[in-house]
Amino acid sequence: KPDYAVGDRLAKPAAKTTGGYRTITFDDLMPADWDPNAIFRQLDMESLQDNDPRAMEMMDKLRQAWEQAPVVPALNGQKIRMAGFLVRLEGDEKHIREFLLVPYFGACIHVPPPPANQVVHVIPAQPVPVGPDMGAVWVSGTLSLAAAKTDLGDAGYRISAVKVEPYTGD
Repeated sequence: KPDYAVGDRLAKPAAKTTGGYRTITFDDLMPADWDPNAIFRQLDMESLQDNDPRAMEMMDKLRQAWEQAPVVPALNGQKIRMAGFLVRLEGDEKHIREFLLVPYFGACIHVPPPPANQVVHVIPAQPVPVGPDMGAVWVSGTLSLAAAKTDLGDAGYRISAVKVEPYTGD
């Protein structure tokens, strides 16, 4: 099992179709004209201390902007396959019934969640055996535009997953 550090991303897979599912990446979930860093350029965070009320106000603005991150309507209903890190939402000691798929290790747990259009709410057809927390997985299923608010982060997409398997590269 590979060791990942907070912020690590998986290697970008080759664009291909596997078992009728088109392989996509988290970059494909963002509209081409949307810049996730635009909000940072509007906020002058450098001049503020952590405990400055203006810093907290700016962080609230950032959080609100990322919660409303736009999705790509053309992806609705597509049969896709994508890799990411699993953040458990619901399950028991043996199985996971619901999780978030995120683009980098530690997202939603050790660091703030990414923009909503970079978080996918996954509902597997069958419960997934419990593996390591934040494990890397491949998810295959039908993608829909469905916002979800969770305690760990907001998602802009949902996958009704027919297959969840350990990540092994391509």
